[in-house]
Amino acid sequence: MSFAAYGGPEVLRLTEAGEPHAGPGRIRIAVRAAGVNPVDWRVREGQKLGAHPPAPLPAGLGLDAAGVVDEVGEGVEGVRPGDRVFGEGAETYAEFAVLSAWAPMPEGLSFAEAAGYPSVMETALRVLGEVGVRPGQRLLVSGAAGGVGSAVLQVARARGIAVTGTAGPANQEYLRSLGADATTYGPGWTGRVRRLGPVDAALDLAGAGVVRELVGLTGEAGRVVSIADLTAPEQGVRFSGTAGDVWAALDATVAMLHRGELHIPVTRAYPLAEAARAHADSQAGHTRGRRVLLVGEGSAG
Repeated sequence: MSFAAYGGPEVLRLTEAGEPHAGPGRIRIAVRAAGVNPVDWRVREGQKLGAHPPAPLPAGLGLDAAGVVDEVGEGVEGVRPGDRVFGEGAETYAEFAVLSAWAPMPEGLSFAEAAGYPSVMETALRVLGEVGVRPGQRLLVSGAAGGVGSAVLQVARARGIAVTGTAGPANQEYLRSLGADATTYGPGWTGRVRRLGPVDAALDLAGAGVVRELVGLTGEAGRVVSIADLTAPEQGVRFSGTAGDVWAALDATVAMLHRGELHIPVTRAYPLAEAARAHADSQAGHTRGRRVLLVGEGSAG
């Protein structure tokens, strides 16, 4: 799946391409499922993300994937062809993709489930570190029902951090099931947040134009981090767009899955040929959990 011009979902094309190969320190997988993340459609639109310029054209898409190892690069140990893994790489909307970081898939996890974890967990752990919230404090999460929000809520709960999450009416019980105090967007939302308790730090995960209100609720721009509002720096708020330690995020994901502390539902799985529809649905917002693309035998789990 690639695009030759920046634009809407309609620019995506399913095309033939040469197979990538695993260089030193890399592995190649036969992709069974690929995660769909907001960064994917931002790249497709040609957005400048932090210090990163728009992707050169033509370009492929996708960071996250789960599949079966079929090629191991020089210097790689502990993995062999036939192993089921999930991780992060480049241009994962494809039949074959090269991963730069990976972990064995936990027993009982489907390819579709596994493909949605790498980037959302890396992002969740990164922004929690950047915003500096500590056990016993309260974190406000704007846009809490999506993939990153779902991960943030569960990591925070495991760390003893109280969370207030905002989301649409249909996702209120979902947020509560993840341990958060929940409230809706819309007129009066800041008052509803205050009634749930003082806010020590806040995360903007949806880019809904609420950065100024988040600063007001926390009392300081340095206590707010956004991953979705490119104007945040103009308001003194940190925009977090550079990936952190993916290997550490994968280790944390596996550990939390084994302890039963983490579950992010797959809202919908699409065939690879329907990537444009997946992007359109993702951009429409009101997402619960994650969206993934199924490739090859991916639907078999």
